[in-house]
Amino acid sequence: MYVILVYDISSDENGQRVLNKTFKICKKYLSHIQNSVFEGEISESKIMKLHYELNDVIRENIDSIIIFKSRNEKWLDKEMWGVKEDKTNNFI
Repeated sequence: MYVILVYDISSDENGQRVLNKTFKICKKYLSHIQNSVFEGEISESKIMKLHYELNDVIRENIDSIIIFKSRNEKWLDKEMWGVKEDKTNNFI
């Protein structure tokens, strides 16, 4: 399945540590496309692993993660406004 993951980490005294760990975990499973946004093809079992790893890091009372799921990337239209920094197109 194709997913877009977005996270929002609170910027309190532990926020930077949580942000760094969240970023590293998401980078293992998905492509980083913009600040706190990741996308990519991923199996249901890997989503479960991702969820398990992130659950150990984020603070449920102040941090949040949203995952948008689609059966396939072709069902989504992606438009980029402003700076055109398409990090998903990094192949030569």
